[in-house]
Formats: sequence, C-alpha cells, structure tokens
Amino acid sequence: MDMLLSMLGGKGMSGLFKTGTAILTILLVVPALLKIFIVTIDEGWAAIRTRNGKPIIRNRPQRRPTNRGGAVGEVVVLDPGSHGAFPLFYWYRLIDVRCRATDLPAREMSGATGRQFRVHASFEWRPIPTGRDLRVFELDVVNVKERASNIVGAALRDVIRTLDEVDLPHNDEINTRVIAASAEEVRRACGVELVRVMVTGDALTDGYLLSTAMRDSDRGAQAIASLHALN
Repeated sequence: MDMLLSMLGGKGMSGLFKTGTAILTILLVVPALLKIFIVTIDEGWAAIRTRNGKPIIRNRPQRRPTNRGGAVGEVVVLDPGSHGAFPLFYWYRLIDVRCRATDLPAREMSGATGRQFRVHASFEWRPIPTGRDLRVFELDVVNVKERASNIVGAALRDVIRTLDEVDLPHNDEINTRVIAASAEEVRRACGVELVRVMVTGDALTDGYLLSTAMRDSDRGAQAIASLHALN
C-alpha cells in the first residue's frame, strides 16, 4: 500500500507520465515519421520520382551508376522495396505493373481463301518497370490501351489473312504469330509488354454461310437439270 501511494505521489506520477510519453512516442510518433520519410513499394508495383507532380526525367549521367537510376532521358524508377523520401522536395507516383487484359472489338476477317470469320479476341499486357518504357507509358501516350489495341488488332488481321484453313488454328499458334509480329512495336510505341493474344470466340459470318449455301445449291442435280431444260 505504501508503494502504491508513493507511486501516486508527485515524483511517482511524474515518472509514470514520462514513461508513458516515451512508450507512446515509440509506438506512434516514430512509425508515423518513418511512414512520412520512407516510401514502401509492394510487389507488382513500381514508382517514378516526381517533382511538383511531374515525373523527373534524368538530364545528366549518374555520378554513381546503378541499375535503378536510369539513363539520360529516362524517368527515375524505384523498384519494390523501401526507399527514402523527402516530402518537401520529392514525391513518388505509384504505377501498377501487374498483368491485365483488354478485349478487342469483334471484327469480320477473311482468310487467304476468302473464308470469313467473326473474330472475338483479347490480349494480355503489363507495363515494363524500366526508365525508358515507363516514360513512354506515362508521358508519350494518351491512351495506352487504345494504341496497343490498334497495333495488336492490325497484326491479328494480317495473320488471319494468311490462313487457308477452314477453321481458325489453335490459340497457341495464333498467339505465337501475333506476338512475333507486334510485340516489339507495342513495347516501342506504348512501353508495355505483350503477354498473350487469345481468340475468345469465332464463327463464320452470315454472309459467308449464305453465299456458300447458294453455291452448293447451284451445284445440285435439280439445278443442273433445270439449266439443261432451259437450253
């Protein structure tokens, strides 16, 4: 009882107050300061350094070259991990570099023999976390999805125009051909990696089915006999 009363005395309360303040400082203030001055980038994300809301483009070579710094003309990129931040001078813009999918509009395409297909396709892509590619992705292209769709759609059309099969080939074959024809152009023009191209649905168009049916009927025995009778 005497010990409890002594702790509640002036010196005891002062000691408890100091101890509690120290504990709160360690538990609350220090993590808050660390969160302000340290930025953490999770897996699947990248960050580019900005000043006044605008990406910083390196205009001089690095004094100490590093893989993360980037070359002249590229944006400064931060990989996943913890990095020091100085809020009064620099901020960071997070960029999601995970894979995503985009549907291409349904289109009617003709093969090498004139056979028509209504093609429903999609492609998977992801931003490339390098200084040059993220500069294109963030600064040079207004609508990355639209531009990449145009490039992939044109390559898909050119691939199908060379086919002379009755049905479209397997997705793996189409994917290999389209990526070989357009992956480099997609990266150069959009700063993204083309991961996979898939035909999600295809059917012969009504116009082709009708023309085929008419040609088949013209070859029938009754049609030929009728022509002979007219002659």
